[in-house]
Amino acid sequence: MQRWQWLMGLLLWGLAAAVHADIFRPAYLELREAGPDASGDSRYDVTWKVPALGESRLAVQVRFPPGTRSVTPQHSILVNNAHLERWQIARTGGLVGQTVSIEGSASGVTDVIVRVERQDGTSQVERLVPQHLSFTVQAPTSTGEVAWSYLVLGVEHILGGADHLLFVLALLLIVRGGRRIVATVTAFTVAHSITLVAATLGWMRVPGPPVEAMIALSIVFVAAEIVRGLGGRPGLTARAPWLVAFSFGLLHGLGFAGALAEVGLPQKAIPIALLTFNVGVEVGQLVFVAGVMVMRRLLARAPAARQAWMPWVAPYAIGALAMFWVIERIEAFF
Repeated sequence: MQRWQWLMGLLLWGLAAAVHADIFRPAYLELREAGPDASGDSRYDVTWKVPALGESRLAVQVRFPPGTRSVTPQHSILVNNAHLERWQIARTGGLVGQTVSIEGSASGVTDVIVRVERQDGTSQVERLVPQHLSFTVQAPTSTGEVAWSYLVLGVEHILGGADHLLFVLALLLIVRGGRRIVATVTAFTVAHSITLVAATLGWMRVPGPPVEAMIALSIVFVAAEIVRGLGGRPGLTARAPWLVAFSFGLLHGLGFAGALAEVGLPQKAIPIALLTFNVGVEVGQLVFVAGVMVMRRLLARAPAARQAWMPWVAPYAIGALAMFWVIERIEAFF
């Protein structure tokens, strides 16, 4: 094992207390155009899902532009650790060109996914970050704009998915040689692309919580494989990393599909949205792999005193953090 591995492990130990992968889903706002009411005002069905903090609802709310009125009362239920609220609004002239914002204390919410579904089947998708929690409702967009939106969402999802990246990092701690790395990353890509498409299009249905727990368990498995290698007993991952990457990649693809389900797909551009989201995931993954490889080279050249315990830090840090996620996600079953 090289120096960069134990240094990465030390960083992981430092981050372990701060990183919580998928503890909270992003808040989700959907505006579905419902046509004019009796007075000619444009109506929208509103779905607002806010992550729950125990039994409490986070103090965040949607602020519509002046002139917007509620047509129906808000109905709220607790579903899958989130408060789901639905109601209908109306506004003279509609919301196109108007600004909608999210206000309140958003502690625990990393971002807000926004989806505006128009009557013609086109949609607008936005990802709001805590520093800028507002957006402007746009007129119908072109196919190119839809493609770009979902490409960016794919990149942001993989780079923000600590569990997926930690799995890839664990693989890279084992795999040596350019060709083997390419084969391993390709196997992972092919596998999660298969299940992403299958689950998103409804060809297969798997409950989300067990999938998330198994994804965390896949990280524990690869971390244990690193330990086996350090002990002089290389495991399956060292002998056939592409097989392990492909097998667990199928699980990770289901995780990606769950994230995409949070956003939804535009009815008139499903193929292009699904394709570009998957491409975005691959782009983000390649950026991460390239960054790890550059760090490996830089740290290999840096002088450092080597201690016998150093190579063991990274796998134990990865395994401990992943096991924490396993327990946390199993607890969510109940």
